[in-house]
Amino acid sequence: MKRIIIALAIVFLFVSVAMAAGPKTYQVTGPVLEIKDNIIVVQKGKDKWEVARDKDTKVKGDLKVGSKVTIEYTMTAATVDVKDAGKKAAEPKKTEPKKEAPAKK
Repeated sequence: MKRIIIALAIVFLFVSVAMAAGPKTYQVTGPVLEIKDNIIVVQKGKDKWEVARDKDTKVKGDLKVGSKVTIEYTMTAATVDVKDAGKKAAEPKKTEPKKEAPAKK
């Protein structure tokens, strides 16, 4: 019984760590149009995607213009500009009941 409980606790620990691993990853696939020190430009359909890279970006294979690549990336906020700082959430307007017209005699 103790072994089952310990095994379940270990499984739960690994699952919870895996779920809290970080932001979702995305990918883009296409031919490389341009390579710079900090950017890779990839053609996806009619769009050109510029994906940033740094010294920690792992490249498997020979990265060159014309190569078909699949790039995995995450979205990271560079700045956040809050427009309604300090304001309370808008409260719904209360509607008054309609007044009936006086009856005609």
